[in-house]
Amino acid sequence: MSELVILLNAPSLTLVQSPNPYHRHRHRRTSPLISSHLNSSSYASSKSSPVSNFSSRIANTSTTLVDSRDGSAFRAAPDRNSLRDCSELASNLAGDGRLEEFLLVAEGVVGSGMDVFQFVADLDVEMVAKGIGGIIKEGKVWDVVEFLRRAEVLGISALKVFDKSCKQILAEECRRMLQCKKVKEVVELMEVLTGFQFRVKELADPHVIINQCVQAGDPELAVRYASIYTHAPILFCDIINEFGKKKDLRSALKAFETSNQKLSAPNMYAYRSMIDICGQCGNYAESRVIYEDLMSQKVIPNIFVFNSLMNANSHDLGYTLNIYRDMQNLGVMADMASFNILLKSCCLAGRVDLAQDIYREVKEKESKGILKLDVFTYCTIIKVFADAKLWQMALMIKDDMILAGVHPNTVTWSSLISACANAGLVEPSMQLFQEMLETGTEPNSYCYNVLIHACVEACQYDRAFRLFKFWKGSDSQKNFDEAACEEREIADIENVHKYNGPIIPSFISNPRHLALARKIPFAPTITTYNTLMKACGTDYNRAKALMDEMKNQGLSPDQISWSIMMDICGDSGNVEGALQMMKSMRQSGMRPDVVSYTTAIKICVQNKRFNLAFSLFEEMKRYRVQPNLVTYNTLLMARSRYGFVHEVQQCLAIYLDMRKAGYKSNDLYLEELIEEWCEGVIQDKSQKLDQINCDEDGKGGPQSLLLEKLASHLNKNNAESHAINLQGHSKIEARIVVLAVLRMIKEKYAAGVPIRDDMLIILGTTLVDHDLPNHESDVKEAVIKLLQDELGLEILIQDSRSNPGREIQSPTPPKLKGEGEMDANNSIHHLDISTTARQPAVIHRIKVTRKSLNQWLQRREGNRKRGPIL
Repeated sequence: MSELVILLNAPSLTLVQSPNPYHRHRHRRTSPLISSHLNSSSYASSKSSPVSNFSSRIANTSTTLVDSRDGSAFRAAPDRNSLRDCSELASNLAGDGRLEEFLLVAEGVVGSGMDVFQFVADLDVEMVAKGIGGIIKEGKVWDVVEFLRRAEVLGISALKVFDKSCKQILAEECRRMLQCKKVKEVVELMEVLTGFQFRVKELADPHVIINQCVQAGDPELAVRYASIYTHAPILFCDIINEFGKKKDLRSALKAFETSNQKLSAPNMYAYRSMIDICGQCGNYAESRVIYEDLMSQKVIPNIFVFNSLMNANSHDLGYTLNIYRDMQNLGVMADMASFNILLKSCCLAGRVDLAQDIYREVKEKESKGILKLDVFTYCTIIKVFADAKLWQMALMIKDDMILAGVHPNTVTWSSLISACANAGLVEPSMQLFQEMLETGTEPNSYCYNVLIHACVEACQYDRAFRLFKFWKGSDSQKNFDEAACEEREIADIENVHKYNGPIIPSFISNPRHLALARKIPFAPTITTYNTLMKACGTDYNRAKALMDEMKNQGLSPDQISWSIMMDICGDSGNVEGALQMMKSMRQSGMRPDVVSYTTAIKICVQNKRFNLAFSLFEEMKRYRVQPNLVTYNTLLMARSRYGFVHEVQQCLAIYLDMRKAGYKSNDLYLEELIEEWCEGVIQDKSQKLDQINCDEDGKGGPQSLLLEKLASHLNKNNAESHAINLQGHSKIEARIVVLAVLRMIKEKYAAGVPIRDDMLIILGTTLVDHDLPNHESDVKEAVIKLLQDELGLEILIQDSRSNPGREIQSPTPPKLKGEGEMDANNSIHHLDISTTARQPAVIHRIKVTRKSLNQWLQRREGNRKRGPIL
């Protein structure tokens, strides 16, 4: 290997590099994380330069001092000037952006045994940082990362070659990467820089990076980034809360679980945040699972976790009280927030009595100096009484509040005004509003809306519009004078006093109160306009003007607004106008909800447009809008009688859908309509009434069961089958089922569908040599009487044996075809097994022949032509 000589400042010494086996066998290792970013590295391109070739040879040599006078070589420790010159050379190379050469010179210094710390101390940090900054500006930040990694191996600290300006350039590059949405790359960079002892918080705002991780929906990356900080538990809570703001419960739970794995002990702040988010997202069950998980770890939650858990489950008073007892049993003392949440839960459950008990308990603790009631406590208990329309008790709480030195706030006054307004007391509401102004409390839009609503509920429509006009134009003296004049004129005409005061509240006539009111801006809300639209009655044009004004104010009508407009059209009998409102609602970009559809259905029913009502019902099902109880009841009670089988099938399908959805219906009303429809096959309607009234076992089963049986018999899939299974039916149920099938046959015959099959009625199944039980025997007699005596049909009583090799269970009736047990030939396919002995069974049946049915229908058709028949 040829030798290279560097003439240094020393007059008689030259630095010569010779091969060093140690460097020849060294292997460099680069982490996969960094190497993945080192594409088109500047190092490879720089090795072709002469300086690079020289530096690489220096890196593989040991240091020898050569006497320039006689050429003799001998090993000796380099002097101070030589080390300084090496530092100067390395600084110049780094300043030119030639970091590879810098590293090779540094490796030569390390390999020669020189003092690395002195070498670093002699470096021109400003020049080195300038070169590093230039490379960062070129977007080659990962080249710099690899340079820092190799420098650390040589004993050169990364912080030693970075100055303030270079850190600023690095921070700018991090911000640029974040702007380009390269948040994952930034997190990886921060992890590496943390290993170099950088204060990464100075390079980028942690919350900005966390927000980008949240926006990307990557909770694991967010937790991974937060873990590099010493205050990671706090950042974990921030991550969970950020996902909670997006209502992304799944990602929040993932961040919660991942963060727990990185901590040695439960993070109560994270548990509290996670429970709060479960409450905000409405997933109360998950909050309970989190609490049970904490308890399974034998960890006692603090008061904040308990309060969050009770608040998230405040809709369930029983569970909230159980958590409160757990808190007491574990020795965790309740604070004022705990009692406020208990009061809130009582308010939601409507438990006024329990709320009063809690209020008395809190008052007792306050008298002992344990607790101090706050304004929220008073507001909550006032709201409990307000919702229960106990306005006098709400006013008493206000007096207690003032005596305790707690000043009512806007929410308190709003609750008090609402308490009187809910009870229909307009004047007390107005006086409370006046008192609120006198105390200097600024009312919010809710206060105005409550007062306007109170006027509308009391049918004081003109007054509601006058107050709206006055408040909306309170900055105009002209509007004020007009409103006050109108109020005085009405007061003189009516001359009525209520609640120890005039109808017109004094804040309208008192100049001081008016001046105060004029200073308070009132911005009408959607609720304001919706309330006033209700006061328009059937005046469509006035309601439309209010909706247009709402739009001009920058407010978008909601579903309630459109439903009110539809109601106004319906009250005037304008069905097409109501449907046009729904169409306009869709065109505005708003999907009709269950209230909108129910309103339209109600309008169609009121105007006898039944087919249109049922088509709207089918439409809302197509759009997956779940009907509510009002929707179902409106459709089921639409008709006062049924005319055709398809109408009965239609209503029975809605009835079954309603019960499947978990709603209870008025079964008796629907059953009476269907009975009337069934009895239409009998000429004498009075005979039906006598038959039903004399039937003592008409209460043999609930109406809902009968309706479900009818629905199965009249199902379209079984419309071609004339087989009827009456096992398990009472006499009245058997009668209605038989008449329903006959009514269906009659209607199909009138439509031109001929009778092709016999009508088969299964009464029961018994063992050989056994008669029908008394109950089924009574059903048999009632059916025979109906078919023979009332309808004049010819019947055949059949008792046929089933396969003797099969076993039966007498109490269990066989099922019809469609349920897997009867074929077209009316033979039983299988019976349930209960007895141990194999015995043949006898099937008791009544057969109405096709010939008899045709004769009966022809007779009825002839009678119909001669005169009206029921």
